[in-house]
Amino acid sequence: MTRISLKAVLAALAASTTLTACAPLIVGGAMVGGAMMFADRRTSGAQIEDQVIELKASNRIREVIGERGHVNATSYNRMVLITGEVADEADKAAVEQAVQRVENVRSTVNELALIAPTSLTSRSNDVILASKVKASLVDAKDLSANAFKVTAERGTVYLMGRVTEREATRASDLARTVSGVQKVVRVFDIITEAELADLKPKPVK
Repeated sequence: MTRISLKAVLAALAASTTLTACAPLIVGGAMVGGAMMFADRRTSGAQIEDQVIELKASNRIREVIGERGHVNATSYNRMVLITGEVADEADKAAVEQAVQRVENVRSTVNELALIAPTSLTSRSNDVILASKVKASLVDAKDLSANAFKVTAERGTVYLMGRVTEREATRASDLARTVSGVQKVVRVFDIITEAELADLKPKPVK
C-alpha cells in the first residue's frame, strides 16, 4: 500500500477553507462534505480532523508493527477505536501508544485481539455486516443514522457516535437483531437530551 503524504493532505485541508460551505471535500479518497457533513453531529472541523487522525494513525501503526498484524484505527470526535489482530501484548501496547501520540487524539479504545490476522474473506464479511447494521439504523424512523459510525471485526460490531443514552440503547438493540452479529460494543460519546435539542436546526422565524 502506498504511504499517504500527510503534508499533501494537510495542504488540501488548508486550501479547503476557501471552499463554499456546501462544497464536498475529498480527503484520503473519502468524501467529507455536502449534506452528509451537515447531518453529522460533529462540527465540520471535527469531521476533517477525524479523517486526518485516521491517516496519521495508520501511518504510525505501520511504522510500529509493519506486516506483523492487521490493525484499523477509526476516529470519531477525536476518540480512536483500535481494532484488528496483533501477535502479542507488546505489539498491542505499542500500537496504542503510537495512536495516542497522534496530534489531537482525545482518547483511545484498544480492542485488538492477540490472534493471527483474519483472511480477506473474513474482512469482506465484516464490511458487509457493518453495511447491514447501518441499513438497519437507516430504516429505523426514530434514529438519525448519520449520528452513528459502524465498524465490524470478526462478527463484533462497534458503534460510535455522539448520541443520547436512549439512542445508544435503541441502536445497540437494533444491531443485535442483524443476522451475523455476534457481539455489539458501544463506543459512544454520550450527550444529554438537552444537548441533542441544541444540536438540532432551529426553525426559521
